[in-house]
Amino acid sequence: MRRTQLYLDDDLWNALHARARSAGTTMSELVREAIRDRYLGKLDERKTAMLAAVGLWKGREDIGGSVAYVRRLRRGNRLRRISGA
Repeated sequence: MRRTQLYLDDDLWNALHARARSAGTTMSELVREAIRDRYLGKLDERKTAMLAAVGLWKGREDIGGSVAYVRRLRRGNRLRRISGA
Protein backbone atom coordinates (compact mmCIF):
# COMPACT_ATOMS: atom_id res chain seq x y z
CA MET A 1 0.00 0.00 0.00
CA ARG A 2 1.18 3.52 -0.74
CA ARG A 3 0.45 6.71 1.08
CA THR A 4 -0.99 9.71 -0.72
CA GLN A 5 -2.41 13.09 0.19
CA LEU A 6 -5.73 14.52 -1.00
CA TYR A 7 -7.09 18.03 -0.81
CA LEU A 8 -10.83 18.04 -0.07
CA ASP A 9 -13.12 21.04 0.19
CA ASP A 10 -14.87 21.48 3.53
CA ASP A 11 -18.22 20.10 2.37
CA LEU A 12 -16.66 16.93 1.01
CA TRP A 13 -14.46 16.46 4.07
CA ASN A 14 -17.44 16.94 6.42
CA ALA A 15 -19.57 14.45 4.49
CA LEU A 16 -16.77 11.88 4.37
CA HIS A 17 -15.98 12.38 8.06
CA ALA A 18 -19.64 11.95 9.05
CA ARG A 19 -20.00 8.82 6.90
CA ALA A 20 -16.85 7.28 8.37
CA ARG A 21 -18.04 7.91 11.93
CA SER A 22 -21.51 6.49 11.29
CA ALA A 23 -20.06 3.44 9.49
CA GLY A 24 -17.42 2.86 12.16
CA THR A 25 -14.58 3.01 9.67
CA THR A 26 -11.90 5.44 8.56
CA MET A 27 -12.06 8.14 5.95
CA SER A 28 -9.14 6.44 4.22
CA GLU A 29 -11.07 3.19 3.89
CA LEU A 30 -14.08 5.01 2.46
CA VAL A 31 -11.87 6.72 -0.12
CA ARG A 32 -10.20 3.42 -1.08
CA GLU A 33 -13.61 1.73 -1.40
CA ALA A 34 -14.98 4.55 -3.57
CA ILE A 35 -11.93 4.45 -5.84
CA ARG A 36 -12.14 0.66 -6.14
CA ASP A 37 -15.84 0.82 -7.04
CA ARG A 38 -15.41 3.69 -9.50
CA TYR A 39 -12.19 2.72 -11.27
CA LEU A 40 -11.76 -1.01 -10.74
CA GLY A 41 -15.35 -2.16 -10.65
CA LYS A 42 -16.42 -5.21 -8.75
CA LEU A 43 -13.92 -8.06 -8.98
CA ASP A 44 -16.65 -10.69 -9.36
CA GLU A 45 -18.32 -8.74 -12.18
CA ARG A 46 -15.02 -8.31 -14.03
CA LYS A 47 -14.15 -11.99 -13.61
CA THR A 48 -17.58 -13.08 -14.86
CA ALA A 49 -17.31 -10.79 -17.89
CA MET A 50 -13.83 -12.07 -18.76
CA LEU A 51 -14.87 -15.71 -18.40
CA ALA A 52 -17.92 -15.08 -20.59
CA ALA A 53 -15.60 -13.84 -23.36
CA VAL A 54 -13.37 -16.92 -23.28
CA GLY A 55 -13.94 -19.03 -26.37
CA LEU A 56 -16.47 -16.57 -27.76
CA TRP A 57 -15.23 -17.05 -31.33
CA LYS A 58 -14.48 -20.75 -30.95
CA GLY A 59 -15.81 -22.74 -33.86
CA ARG A 60 -16.37 -19.72 -36.10
CA GLU A 61 -15.67 -20.87 -39.63
CA ASP A 62 -16.53 -17.62 -41.38
CA ILE A 63 -13.33 -15.82 -40.35
CA GLY A 64 -10.72 -18.54 -40.67
CA GLY A 65 -7.60 -18.30 -38.55
CA SER A 66 -6.88 -15.18 -36.56
CA VAL A 67 -3.77 -14.31 -38.59
CA ALA A 68 -5.69 -14.51 -41.87
CA TYR A 69 -8.55 -12.48 -40.39
CA VAL A 70 -6.26 -9.65 -39.26
CA ARG A 71 -4.46 -9.61 -42.61
CA ARG A 72 -7.81 -9.32 -44.42
CA LEU A 73 -8.75 -6.38 -42.21
CA ARG A 74 -5.49 -4.59 -42.96
CA ARG A 75 -5.63 -5.23 -46.69
CA GLY A 76 -6.67 -2.64 -49.23
CA ASN A 77 -8.29 0.69 -48.49
CA ARG A 78 -10.10 -0.31 -45.30
CA LEU A 79 -8.58 2.48 -43.22
CA ARG A 80 -9.58 5.07 -45.79
CA ARG A 81 -13.13 3.68 -45.91
CA ILE A 82 -13.68 3.72 -42.15
CA SER A 83 -12.17 7.18 -41.71
CA GLY A 84 -14.51 8.63 -44.33
CA ALA A 85 -11.64 10.14 -46.30
